[in-house]
Amino acid sequence: MEQESRRTGRDETEDERADRMWGDLIQEVRVAQTGVQILFGFLLTVVFTPRFTTLSDTDEAIYIVTVVLGSAATGALIGPVALHRLVSGRRMKPQAVAWASRLTFVGLVLLLATMTAALLLVLRVATHDDYVPWLVTGVVLWYVLCWFVLPLWTRYRYTTR
Repeated sequence: MEQESRRTGRDETEDERADRMWGDLIQEVRVAQTGVQILFGFLLTVVFTPRFTTLSDTDEAIYIVTVVLGSAATGALIGPVALHRLVSGRRMKPQAVAWASRLTFVGLVLLLATMTAALLLVLRVATHDDYVPWLVTGVVLWYVLCWFVLPLWTRYRYTTR
């Protein structure tokens, strides 16, 4: 235990660590859940607007893909709550944290895809310009940098060995 405590900088049991990590994970999921639920809610209303009937076949296909991606992202980001509820009290918190973390990561990837598709659709409908794919690519690269590259670089750079 002494060696583990020096390596991590924390003096906590496996259960205490799992409790802490669960709390951290749920706070993170709350942020992502809110974003995906608001986006998904707006996406669901689009089909009921008069403009929807004027969409081209391509834009309609992008809309359908966006809604399906948003639905999948919502499921993945709500998944940790259902997981916790179904395994709570069964002395499997470390395993629940690991699976909830995986679901959250999948949810973030699906949220990235949803936001990409939604941005593509909105900009295509709003501008009809050839630069839209380039603009969307730039925004996606920004998301990837903020959500994945910087965190992974930070993890690599500052992980104690």
